[in-house]
Amino acid sequence: MTTTPDVRGGPPATRDFRLLWIGETTSTLGSSVGGVALPLVAVVTLHAGPLTVGLLTAAAWLPWLLVGLPAGAWVDRMQKRPVMLVCNTVSTVVFASVPIVAWLGALTTTHLLVAATTAGAAKVFFTLAYRAYLPVLVERERLLNANAKLQGSESAAQIAGPGLAGLLAQWFGAVSGVLADAVSFAIAVVCLRSVGTRETRRETDAKRRLRAEIGDGLRFVAHDPYLRTLTAFSAMSNIALMGYSSIQIVFLTRDLGAGAGQVGVVLAVASSGGLFGAALSGRMATRFGTARGFLLCEALAAPMALLGPIGTGGAGLVLFGAAGFGTGLGIVASNILTSTFRQHYCPAGMFGRITASTSALNYGAIPLGGLLGGLLGDAIGVRETMILMAVIQLLSVAILLLSPFRPLRDFPTPRRPAGRPEPVLHRYTG
Repeated sequence: MTTTPDVRGGPPATRDFRLLWIGETTSTLGSSVGGVALPLVAVVTLHAGPLTVGLLTAAAWLPWLLVGLPAGAWVDRMQKRPVMLVCNTVSTVVFASVPIVAWLGALTTTHLLVAATTAGAAKVFFTLAYRAYLPVLVERERLLNANAKLQGSESAAQIAGPGLAGLLAQWFGAVSGVLADAVSFAIAVVCLRSVGTRETRRETDAKRRLRAEIGDGLRFVAHDPYLRTLTAFSAMSNIALMGYSSIQIVFLTRDLGAGAGQVGVVLAVASSGGLFGAALSGRMATRFGTARGFLLCEALAAPMALLGPIGTGGAGLVLFGAAGFGTGLGIVASNILTSTFRQHYCPAGMFGRITASTSALNYGAIPLGGLLGGLLGDAIGVRETMILMAVIQLLSVAILLLSPFRPLRDFPTPRRPAGRPEPVLHRYTG
């Protein structure tokens, strides 16, 4: 893949990164609001139980299993910015439909599930394009800093989002939070349209079938011990984390007796750990090394999750917030380090397929976790299910402790697929 200046003349790449950053921060804030608002709509407006809430979570992530692998090959063939624009536009329309239908008195659980699934499919393509597009806008040596900024803004948005969702629910009803999510995607579209850096279309062998290109990504991951380890760990961890978080609103409202506003405050406190994780990721990498820092972050996050579901009443709310803070700190710092590693390590021309190959499994595990959380929440109780999921999260760290990462101080250097030169990225800098 190569990039060249837009024929009309584009703004400097630093300005383009700022536009991308602003747009993604806004849409992340909206998604943070919507992530609380959508299950609140199900629980408060439609009187749904844990199973329905778990199904909503599963529906949002199911597209990774259904279209994740071919999406990676398609994204590698296409320019990334247009893909991202289409995806954000689809999300705007989908989430705007929920409050409109609700105000007409026709909202159903089926509509919520369809909306979550459609937006989830758009998210698959957006995520694959977005991760491949970032190295086009940002110089290689600045990727860690750029990822830290993006993750830091995401964490800040996740702090503000739940509280804002709770306030909107109290003042205007739960569906108002979903409307805010739609508006945030519209703002992201405007910002992305203003980005001036353009890519040239990657030359591909038109005779190669989609199945062959998907196979390239799968083989690359299967033969690489580091990517293979991260994929297995992420899949197990995501089952646990999503089984835990998919029913946390039911736990807070019904087991701990929290109102909508309290739910927002508690989740905001829990999310604030991610902001500290983003700020500390660079220092962790410098002091301990990137690989060792990653292992330390996961070793911190896993046991903290056990604290969340063991309290009761007001003390339980405090404990839940503290547990979420520690878990978020470790996970966000870990994600920054591993995201930067993948962007350095994976060949640019195969990045979409490699990411899709890993994401199809580790993101594909998320609907399983959401469904499992809902089913077990109904069967054995919400609190008991959350404790079980926290134990699974703790056990997932064993995969890392037995992996090739354990003796390393820093992540390994970039590699290329056998027999294929890595394409060169050229960046327009103004």
